[in-house]
Amino acid sequence: MRALQRLRAAFGADPPERRNSPPAAGALDVDHLIRLRHLALRLEATRAPPRSSLPGEAAHRRRGRGLEVHDVRAWSEGDDLRHLDRNITARTGEPHVRAFREERERAVLLVADFRPSMVFGTRRVLRAAAAAEVLALLGWRAAREGRVGLMVLCAEGTRLARYGRGTRAMLAAIGALAEAYREALSAPAREDPPLDALLEEADGLAGKSGALVVATALDAEGAGFADVVERIAQARGLSFALIADRFETAPPRGAYPYVTSGGAAGWLEVGAARPAPDEREARLRRLGARALVLDSGAAPETTAMELKRLDD
Repeated sequence: MRALQRLRAAFGADPPERRNSPPAAGALDVDHLIRLRHLALRLEATRAPPRSSLPGEAAHRRRGRGLEVHDVRAWSEGDDLRHLDRNITARTGEPHVRAFREERERAVLLVADFRPSMVFGTRRVLRAAAAAEVLALLGWRAAREGRVGLMVLCAEGTRLARYGRGTRAMLAAIGALAEAYREALSAPAREDPPLDALLEEADGLAGKSGALVVATALDAEGAGFADVVERIAQARGLSFALIADRFETAPPRGAYPYVTSGGAAGWLEVGAARPAPDEREARLRRLGARALVLDSGAAPETTAMELKRLDD
């Protein structure tokens, strides 16, 4: 409770009449992100357990054999010699191997893209605020199963909030999101740093078995983006929540005035054209990552239901 009180004191809380309303465009409401916990946990309870084709087996999506030593036993035909326990083998004179079991604790690094291009939006919230909502929904669920951390991608590079467990870790992540978002809104206009280099940095800080969940619009990918994604996806779980503004995917016909953060102004003419299919999701899946396109204007309840598709 003390951590929650400090968080609200630092970033403010909604007045009573706004407690059940979504944040206004351009604002990142800490209380709103905290309340998403209940939505995330309700949806977690509705998920069907993974099924196995063999009776009595518990299927799961975690890769590998695990790193926790469960037992040491005498070697038998078919055992992997890479698991040989040299100390016991030397002491007994007989070959012994280690048996491993999978760690029950998971680690998830939430990656929020708050680069300048994400400070854009025409509907309910800016793309950066929608990314924060998505990561809060996924983070509250991940915090129940293991450790959760946060990395923010911004114009100056990256910012990391260390891993932690449970509610305390998610409150720290939400506080870091709110602070980084506030700085992104006030940052001067500049080019986005390439996404591929920032993802490589996130991969290096995610730990040996940590999964990466990236909320981004994929602007300024960088020349080596495909290679980086494919390499990371082969080594660990990698998921992309692709934030899309409705004006990008299905703009209504008309002329629209605009003003950039640098002070430039003008008019944008939009014709009556059908929106092209979004190929980003299919491209990322071909590279081995999970991916899902999400509308930044959708309500959190709708987004939460859509996020269940990331597990497919």
